[in-house]
Amino acid sequence: MASSMSILVLLFTSVLLWSYFPFAKAQGGSQSIVSGLSWTYYDSSCPKLESIVRKQLKKVFKNDIGQAAGLLRLHFHDCFVQGCDGSVLLDGSASGLSEQGAPPNLSLRAEAFRIINDLRRRVHDKCGRVVSCADILALAARDAVFLSGGPDYEVPLGRRDSLNFATTAATLANLPPPSSNTTALITSLATKNFTATDVVALSGGHTIGISHCTSFTNRLYPSQDPTMDKSFAKKLKTTCPTANSNNTTVLDIRSPNTFDNKYYVDLMNHQGLFTSDQDLYTDSRTRGIVTGFAVNQTLFFEKFVNAMVKMSQLNVLTGREGEVRGNCSASNSDSIVLIFSPAGEEKEALSGF
Repeated sequence: MASSMSILVLLFTSVLLWSYFPFAKAQGGSQSIVSGLSWTYYDSSCPKLESIVRKQLKKVFKNDIGQAAGLLRLHFHDCFVQGCDGSVLLDGSASGLSEQGAPPNLSLRAEAFRIINDLRRRVHDKCGRVVSCADILALAARDAVFLSGGPDYEVPLGRRDSLNFATTAATLANLPPPSSNTTALITSLATKNFTATDVVALSGGHTIGISHCTSFTNRLYPSQDPTMDKSFAKKLKTTCPTANSNNTTVLDIRSPNTFDNKYYVDLMNHQGLFTSDQDLYTDSRTRGIVTGFAVNQTLFFEKFVNAMVKMSQLNVLTGREGEVRGNCSASNSDSIVLIFSPAGEEKEALSGF
């Protein structure tokens, strides 16, 4: 009880100190960008791109704010596997295989894929086929953060779409499971030039969204993880009465639909859902970073933006590499693509739309 009270006092003090320093929208700042990307890439070819995406997502989130987490996660899973090239969007129906079919991607929201293709249609209707699905996904993830209460920031653009999706082996190798400890996370992300601070900041994406019980019941059954708060565990067992329950629960118990720093407060109170979450506070290498973000939302937002901009440039295709897909779910080489009409009806058309 004393520990919880100390945390609350610390947080309250932080709010008083930092409420006077709002987070400003950043356009790159000290961030370097890879060759072929630009902060002004579509200024001439599709000047209303960002307003088209944001306007539509405001409508989507007004109806269902839960889709914000779905879009953010989709961007994460795209970038960490093969790079930010839209490969996760390919449905692979022609071959019966796909990146989407790999175990880590089976729980990606079906609606998130539909939203991206709908945004693609709206953008291409206004500008022609000049904007890649990979860029649309990067913008959608940025707006998912901002429109759910997080920082607003600029995203460098100019990505091209991949022609192929990644293998299941590559997907498994590049997406650490929720059972990972901090050592596994740091080791995995270090191969992509992320620091421990980046790892903790990107994990803050779990401040919104939900999880299936099977992603964390290893901490409840057959015995309870000693690092988990007992009251929290008791509530989780009510939601997940068995280890293989298919029920869901929120990732952040304090503000599940708001992008803020409460996820880190959860960790300080031993109420992190995944092993990969809670171990960030248990591990001495990252405990101080977690505490810093818990008491200083401005600092979290700053580091999150830095890490997101860095992540959004992983192994991107630019210039004459890849393509700009006419349908985010299929490469242009497919003989048939699906086009979504304004009325939401699907119709077949020759590729090259």
